[in-house]
Amino acid sequence: MSTNTVHPITALTLELETTLKEDTDRRLRNLITANIKSRYARSSSKLSDFRLAIEDKDVQTDESVLSDFRRLVPTTDYESYRPFFDKFNSRPCKLSEVEDMLAPGLPIYIPLSSATTNKKSKQFVKYPRSQPYAHGPPPVRVKTTAFLFTFAYRDPVEVLTDSGEILRRIPLCNQSSGVMRLQNNWTIETDNTRMASILPGHVAPWATGFITHHRSFLLTHALFALANTSLEGFAVTFLPYFIDMVHRIKDEWDVLVSGIRNGIIPDFEHIDHVRAYLQINMRADPQRADELQNIGPPLSYSGWAQRVWPSLKLLKGICSGTFAAALPQARSVLGSNVIIHNTWYICTECLVGRSLNFEDTETFVIAADDLIEYLDMTDEPAHGKVLQAWDLRPGKFYQPVSTTHDGLWRYIIDDVIQVTGFDPRNGLPVFSLELRLPHAIITEADLASAIRAISRKDIIEVEEFTTVADDRKFPQTVGFFVEITGDIGFNAKFARQKAFEAVAATSEEHQIAFDADELGLPTIRIVKPGTFADYRRWRGESMGFGVGQIKVPVVLSDPRAQEWMRERVMMEL
Repeated sequence: MSTNTVHPITALTLELETTLKEDTDRRLRNLITANIKSRYARSSSKLSDFRLAIEDKDVQTDESVLSDFRRLVPTTDYESYRPFFDKFNSRPCKLSEVEDMLAPGLPIYIPLSSATTNKKSKQFVKYPRSQPYAHGPPPVRVKTTAFLFTFAYRDPVEVLTDSGEILRRIPLCNQSSGVMRLQNNWTIETDNTRMASILPGHVAPWATGFITHHRSFLLTHALFALANTSLEGFAVTFLPYFIDMVHRIKDEWDVLVSGIRNGIIPDFEHIDHVRAYLQINMRADPQRADELQNIGPPLSYSGWAQRVWPSLKLLKGICSGTFAAALPQARSVLGSNVIIHNTWYICTECLVGRSLNFEDTETFVIAADDLIEYLDMTDEPAHGKVLQAWDLRPGKFYQPVSTTHDGLWRYIIDDVIQVTGFDPRNGLPVFSLELRLPHAIITEADLASAIRAISRKDIIEVEEFTTVADDRKFPQTVGFFVEITGDIGFNAKFARQKAFEAVAATSEEHQIAFDADELGLPTIRIVKPGTFADYRRWRGESMGFGVGQIKVPVVLSDPRAQEWMRERVMMEL
């Protein structure tokens, strides 16, 4: 694999720049041509100047259409689309009112994203694609994989004809679930035909994907994985899910081994609706149980997974940014011979990037499935000019702006990337990215709400705070480091609950995740007086900056900085 390693270049050659511009123009033209007749494109006030400029032009051949788009279409946020998305929430949802809403035809699924100011999840409708998102061919062939993906969905949107007939049922689901359904043409109408089946290349029955309780979901997947001696791979949405499963295996080791020995599905919570489908795929295997008993539970020594599964080759899932904190423990569990592959950088709005090199978990190349443009993070937001890929400079920070197959907009993605170079094969930008918890984004505003809720004399008076993704226990949660003034109040014992209630009030997704045992109560660690001032001094000295140029970030993602903060903890509530 090392012979195929791609090394980014720091500047585009003239030939690469020309190729990049031609490819970018082609993609933009295709998106405009496909979506210009959608209801959104025909009626949104954000596109009024663009519509006027191109009303007498042939969008397929007139070169000026592209410059008109770049010049006249502003960057947009979710509120400009909300009235169009809300049509899908009307009851009844009529075909005559939602067809061609954001792209031609009807959506195939509706993924849920993070919350906005009205405390409801964002909704992005996703339309069929001729070429659904793909990871690209892996350099290692894997025959049998434990896919830890949910296929569950909420009440589908039923699109009705004028005569009242159901034309389509559109599931509301996780983005990962929707992508897998799209890639494999798995419709919700055919789910029942697969419930009792273990699909080719899979380990657990299809029905496992419909367990919505997080702990039971992981334990059931663990049961079938442990029972399979020929397992070669794991696939997860986020790496912490794999580590979470390993901890569940340790906690319930005897129960899992007993289930394999007797061929009986254990009495896990909230699985009654799929238990029959699971049980018919479970076989008593005393020999395998004895093997596992001799190996012992995980986390007691390094390389445990390769003793349990001698053919294990690959673990793939998102493991960059804050999820990278799970890498050392994953590597310890897996051993040195199992490859960890960071599949892509994807958000609900669009696919932003794919891994540049197979075993590099931190470096991505911009995806060419849709169109990504960029805002320079050093510019004032009100005057930020949208940049193209060939305008970027290695070392600088940018915010992605997406125009997609699913809508003719310029949507600002709520993440920051640092461009590190360009792909020598096609000129596309190469980047690393900068807290997302697995179930949903917890925004800076959400975190500030939690601090306001606990910062009172009878609890603690918070002077400064920062946060980490706290995975010391499972499930993972938000971890606060706080510096306080005064004494700890008599109601401090309620601080964690109060903080959670404040976070949950910002988004229904957080409460849903907590109820599913996917998110824990926030943790609160109090640091020594003067810690945050010392941090600014330490960080400034280590980076060669003055103290006035250093701030303590709301989310502390640097491992060294996290360790520095942990060393100054006085107590934990």
